[in-house]
Amino acid sequence: MENISEMNSATDTSRISISAHYTGYIWYKNGLSHRQFVTPMGRAAYWALKPMNVFMQAMIGASIDTFLMQRHFVLDHLVEQAIEEGYEQIVELAAGLSSRGYLIKQAHPGVHYVEGDLPGMSARKAELLDQLCRQPGHITQPCNILDESGEHSIESLLAGLDKSKKTLIITEGLVNYFDLGTIRKVWSRMAIAMKDFPQARYITEVYPKLEQHPSYKYVKVAQKVVGFFTQGEYPLHYSSDEEMQQGFLEDGFARVNVTAPEDYYDKLDMPTSSRQSLVRLVVADV
Repeated sequence: MENISEMNSATDTSRISISAHYTGYIWYKNGLSHRQFVTPMGRAAYWALKPMNVFMQAMIGASIDTFLMQRHFVLDHLVEQAIEEGYEQIVELAAGLSSRGYLIKQAHPGVHYVEGDLPGMSARKAELLDQLCRQPGHITQPCNILDESGEHSIESLLAGLDKSKKTLIITEGLVNYFDLGTIRKVWSRMAIAMKDFPQARYITEVYPKLEQHPSYKYVKVAQKVVGFFTQGEYPLHYSSDEEMQQGFLEDGFARVNVTAPEDYYDKLDMPTSSRQSLVRLVVADV
């Protein structure tokens, strides 16, 4: 994990690695990950946030963990769909301690899978995967999404891939750590770089600013808790699905589909919530 004292701005990606430990434990606790990806910090963070989860479960019928599980299940489903469509090269940015790459390589050995993350987290993930005897074609590579050039930029990472293959980019648990202006610059750069491939797709999740949502006041509380926990802001983006779709189109994507976890309740065996979900899944093609 990167040293918090070394952060030089509110948009420094090093603070994201703090929550990577937490989500890594959540995936394992719910049977979606290998024990190898559990850390003491992740376990401690789970118990530290448990009172907040209990409060949210009582108030809105879903906890932070519920939303994490929902997005993870749906993202996995969307990735499997892409593989069925012939996407055989996958890049997961800010992969953290997720075992998605490890599990996909187990199920689809022919997929070329690249995990990009900050140098410290990337080195740690590489060590964990090596201990699990990672398969050929499963790469860990340092990457900072805010670098607009240089060896750790998204552009550099994508430049090293096979330009003849359909390529998928995934981010999970990343977008809402940045203000909208910052992350839209990343999306625009990404869309440009993705045009070098015959087909390219980006899948992510976004937590929108749904002020009309009956649970919005509780979301604001959770937002402040997450911000405190990760030593930074956790801004919400867009006020509707339509705004979100238009934003991605303006950033250079040609086709954009926005869905919510409840759209998949009849397809996937995942936790549900009694109220409208607070997360959106975005599939954007160039």
